[in-house]
Amino acid sequence: MNAQLSGRRILLAALSTLAAAGIAGLGPARGQDKEAPKALGTIERLDPRFDELVAKDAVVERIGEGFEWSEGPVWDRRNNCLYFSDIPRNRVMKWQPGKGVSVFLEKSGYSGAIPRGGEPGSNGLLIDNEGRLLLCQHGDRRVVRLEPDGSFRALASNYINKPFNSPNDLVLKSNGDIYFTDPPYGLVQPAARELEFNGVFRISAADGSVAVLTKEMTFPNGLAFSPDEKTLYVANSDPKKAIWMKFPVKEDGTLGEGRLFADVTSSVASKKGLPDGMKVDEKGNLFATGPGGVLVFAPDGTHLGTFATGEATANCAFGEDGSTLFITADMYLGRVRLLTKGRVP
Repeated sequence: MNAQLSGRRILLAALSTLAAAGIAGLGPARGQDKEAPKALGTIERLDPRFDELVAKDAVVERIGEGFEWSEGPVWDRRNNCLYFSDIPRNRVMKWQPGKGVSVFLEKSGYSGAIPRGGEPGSNGLLIDNEGRLLLCQHGDRRVVRLEPDGSFRALASNYINKPFNSPNDLVLKSNGDIYFTDPPYGLVQPAARELEFNGVFRISAADGSVAVLTKEMTFPNGLAFSPDEKTLYVANSDPKKAIWMKFPVKEDGTLGEGRLFADVTSSVASKKGLPDGMKVDEKGNLFATGPGGVLVFAPDGTHLGTFATGEATANCAFGEDGSTLFITADMYLGRVRLLTKGRVP
């Protein structure tokens, strides 16, 4: 091979790499198509109503990878970015359009100096009505708010003077009340916990008091409100009882008697994942992570379709203008465009 040909090939390869990466705003080289995004699994359509939510040519794009266990995504409208947790690494990560993934916050869930095993980092994340980041901290066993100076302000750290197990996920009611779940997944030794139950709790916006709302679920995990906030959905991450419950929300913010919404226990043995995080779109459809990926349910409980990621899928969140669903699936971060929209704080 002569030196001129070799140099030309090297130059073309470099230009191709720059174009694919979008470095310095360069587009694809002339005569070349933009590199197709890597897909994260497939999309399964089970009901015609699914086509009203997801275009037939939609693809779940893989936009980030290399995490130990990605969780808790939330879109920050003010800063045009997505935050999500990498729980084992005790970090909050940030994804920005055109910039990719970077570390946003170290020691996101465990502030101790002595290394500990298990799942020490933050899990569920939330943006409150004032644009501040709220975190469920596994290691420090509390719900906190990130302050402008980088410190954490504890919003809930105990119930009846007993530390929580490991706050897992949280959701904001329009009046400012915070609802969260408290399974034991973040404890190094779950048998040594102080609370004898795994509960769903509420932090009152009025006075900051913490109240338990239900103790009936074995492993409460993700939770989400219906658009009218009259129903609270709660996932149960129990392989022996892999279900979603729906609770009527009373005028005072407490919960009525729960009813079964969907049961996927029969799928646990053959598909990766358990009922975990979820979000509800403006039409009341539930986008719920569970065995197989992100399962989409109509308000009547019909399973419409699945974003089958091929990985144990932890959580999801609406972002950008509300028509993008971001998905955290084990070591990956994914994104899919929708025909529907969800609320973005």
